[in-house]
Amino acid sequence: MKNDIIDRFTSYVKVDTQSNEENSSCPSTPGQLTLANILVKELQSIGMEEVTIDGNGYVMATLPSNTDKEVPTIGFLAHIDTATDFTGKNVKPQLVENYDGNDLTLHEELDIILSPNEFPSLKNYEGHTLITTDGTTLLGADNKAGIAEIMTAMNHLIQHQEIKHGKIRVAFTPDEEIGRGPHKFDVDAFGAQFAYTVDGGPLGELEYESFNAASAKIKIKGTNIHPGTAKGKMVNAAKIAMEFHNLLPAAEAPEHTEGYEGFYHLLSFHGDVEETKLSYIIRDFERQKFNDRKEFITHLIEELKEKYGQKSIELELQDQYFNMKEKIEPVKEIVDIAHEAMEKLGIQPKISPIRGGTDGSQLSYMGLPTPNIFTGGENFHGKYEFISVDNMMLATKVIVGIASLFEEKAK
Repeated sequence: MKNDIIDRFTSYVKVDTQSNEENSSCPSTPGQLTLANILVKELQSIGMEEVTIDGNGYVMATLPSNTDKEVPTIGFLAHIDTATDFTGKNVKPQLVENYDGNDLTLHEELDIILSPNEFPSLKNYEGHTLITTDGTTLLGADNKAGIAEIMTAMNHLIQHQEIKHGKIRVAFTPDEEIGRGPHKFDVDAFGAQFAYTVDGGPLGELEYESFNAASAKIKIKGTNIHPGTAKGKMVNAAKIAMEFHNLLPAAEAPEHTEGYEGFYHLLSFHGDVEETKLSYIIRDFERQKFNDRKEFITHLIEELKEKYGQKSIELELQDQYFNMKEKIEPVKEIVDIAHEAMEKLGIQPKISPIRGGTDGSQLSYMGLPTPNIFTGGENFHGKYEFISVDNMMLATKVIVGIASLFEEKAK
């Protein structure tokens, strides 16, 4: 299993699948379709049935039931794309056997070091086999680790028919990182009653609460006049943008919040005197607080429009996903089964809210309750991203265990 996981994962991360929010097509980048077609061939080669890929790059496959019991059809999902925060081109994964707990030099020439002084959780991985970046790209464990774990789990079940299970559906989806993962996902065609995204972080993560999420895009139009004759004429769009941002509560930002605290997050700021654009994400766990945040943004924009002119500022506010807890709590047994599967492997489940979202956040509202389980990775979306192969194997065994427990509990 170890070599299978390493081989799969390291081959997947070498395909550049970063999504692109500026492209409205699906998938938003051609690399995602490249990997999707590779996964189709691999699913077929290990013996999965009903392997399909649609025009939008959604891959689905079936592992038929091998029991006479009436077992609910369950699904496992992972997303093909990687984050836009840091480059995912030319990923060169580095294998570290038997990690000794000390500094890891990712890139000697650039002096990029993965150190437990900066990332204390590294000490948890002494003796593990780690996969890191070379310090110049992200790794892509979010979520290619999930793909590798699902694929390896399905292969294991095919090779071990003595493990009884019901019908299992798997899916690999595009554009999760830009909030569009489920937008063209056919829940009816998938045909599962419940599902799990394999898209979490460190060992034991089990999540069924997510943020409520929205995006806010702001365009500010100014008037550029030669600074020597600008008095009473110039309207500086960049300064208005700074004025807007400074009206937001400084403490309600990702770098100052944790747990159930929400935030406003400035993703990008581009522009000049004539025109400036800002992009934000808005997050909160409680629906009322989430709505209050959106109303506050709208109120600030209206105040600035009154000050600088109604046509000077445009706001595009769009909901992205909602807290999946509302849809999963009525079928909490699916969380309990994942909890039990982890405990059977000696893993201490860590149930905590996702300070983010997975495809499951949207899928749960589309009629497919979908909690999230760990992959074994840390420091996602950047050059210090790494993953434990040991914990990837445990994630794979959790998938197998969940499938087995559904069969065991069926009548």
